[in-house]
Amino acid sequence: MPKLADNRRALRDFEILDEFEAGLVLHGYEVKAVRGGLMKLQGSYVTIASGSARLINAHIGPYQKAGNIKDYDPVRTRQLLLHKKEIAKLASKLETKGLTLVPISVYTKGSKIKLKFGLARGRKEFEKKEQKKKRDIERDVMRDLKG
Repeated sequence: MPKLADNRRALRDFEILDEFEAGLVLHGYEVKAVRGGLMKLQGSYVTIASGSARLINAHIGPYQKAGNIKDYDPVRTRQLLLHKKEIAKLASKLETKGLTLVPISVYTKGSKIKLKFGLARGRKEFEKKEQKKKRDIERDVMRDLKG
């Protein structure tokens, strides 16, 4: 399961409560670009509207060997492949105030390209500092135990 794109900032800015996996609907040249590492998830998010899930604001750079593609929009809205029951479950959870769907990573599973996203709650600035402090302490303890 090689990772093609990561959203490290999401793990810092949000507390992930639950994780989900979905397929991505892409054009052929976009698949080549994603496999080539030209996808960025920073600033992107997932929405659910009219019975379908969509990935918004994810940037996929143009694939150079595809030539000049007319009207190519690198940040176009892309549909996610989920079952209707999963979409209904996510829509009901999103009604809770303060929750959002945040993309975490894009990876391959066999020949398919999958998106891992999470149901998340935003962190406050002091929570981010506490998390960093806790991680530093754990790192120091592990260093002391090794040496």
